[in-house]
Amino acid sequence: MQPIRPFSSRFVALPIENIDTDQIIPARFLKTTSAEGLGEALFYDWRYDANGAPRPDFILNQPQARGAQILLAGHNFGAGSSREHAVWALTGFGFRAVISTYFADIFRNNALKNGLLPVQVDAETHRQLFSLAQSQPEAQLRVDLEAQLLILPDGRAVTFPIDPFARRCLLDGVDQLGYLLNMADRIAAYEAAHPQRVNTLSE
Repeated sequence: MQPIRPFSSRFVALPIENIDTDQIIPARFLKTTSAEGLGEALFYDWRYDANGAPRPDFILNQPQARGAQILLAGHNFGAGSSREHAVWALTGFGFRAVISTYFADIFRNNALKNGLLPVQVDAETHRQLFSLAQSQPEAQLRVDLEAQLLILPDGRAVTFPIDPFARRCLLDGVDQLGYLLNMADRIAAYEAAHPQRVNTLSE
């Protein structure tokens, strides 16, 4: 997992509310335990027709989506099942952050554990961003996780909330296990400084 450093990017606007994880990645793509290649399955039933041909009117198939690292989504993003594959599909496509006014709890937790930053903003900022996407499709946003700021093209900075431990892990580019492994020397030093515990279960 790559550390999330401050970055700027164009953003893709998907003004649909209550997008669930089955829409993010349909269940038939869940047979794999690897994240590799799942970017192709992102929003598959919206991106492709029955013959597998790209739908030209869907935003991810349009030129402005190429290279965009931020998805601007509608309210209540990531509802439904707990599949991590939804996050893997988003990161596999190239997204590093998703902006919404609300994220389903399980999706948010999966995102934080898999290197995808959920940026929750207020309704007015959300509305302004969708307006900006229409008027200035090449506009860029800046995401600064260290400062917990989303910076708009006009310089306005919007604070977003994040769990402190999850923030630390994302900044370091580690998951929860990786965080503990990074503490191996300190854990060993603690164990060495304390007497061995009595095993009360032994005979």
